Amino acid sequence: MRWQGMFFEDYYSLLRVTVVTLVAYISLVAVVRFAGKRALAKLSAFDLIVTIAFGSTLATVLLSKDVAFLEGLLAFVLLAGLQWAVAKLSMQFSTIRKFIRSDPALLVENGQYRLETMASERINKAEVDQAIRSQGIGSLADVRAVVLEPDGSLSVLTGDGPCDLLSDVVRRPG
Repeated sequence: MRWQGMFFEDYYSLLRVTVVTLVAYISLVAVVRFAGKRALAKLSAFDLIVTIAFGSTLATVLLSKDVAFLEGLLAFVLLAGLQWAVAKLSMQFSTIRKFIRSDPALLVENGQYRLETMASERINKAEVDQAIRSQGIGSLADVRAVVLEPDGSLSVLTGDGPCDLLSDVVRRPG
């Protein structure tokens, strides 16, 4: 059967991929559910790395005969455990938190672009303006602050009363 070698090695290989895919999928869903909502939230850089590692591990387990299913499952559990441990430690220790998550950055303050901060964060005016418009705001003068959050989203604040939510936001000169 010359065609068989072109599309698959043998029937056992097809069965192996089918069974391991089903079991690995169910296991990965269980591990991610156990890891908690943080694994499903907007991704920080650390969360993105763990997610990519999950995907890479899953692909290796599914397609490589050199990695047994239980070895892949152990890798899933270790990745989820590491993510949980680092998240827990980052809540207790600011040095770990600063290493894992970036600080929010102030891009607009009192209706004025902070161009130096925008440049250092690689955010342009068009992106900031789009975030402002998406909040239904038609004038930069109505904006108290635009903050680039650690997950990459832009938060828009309006109003002129006291605001204590900007205390942890990085203010670069400019």
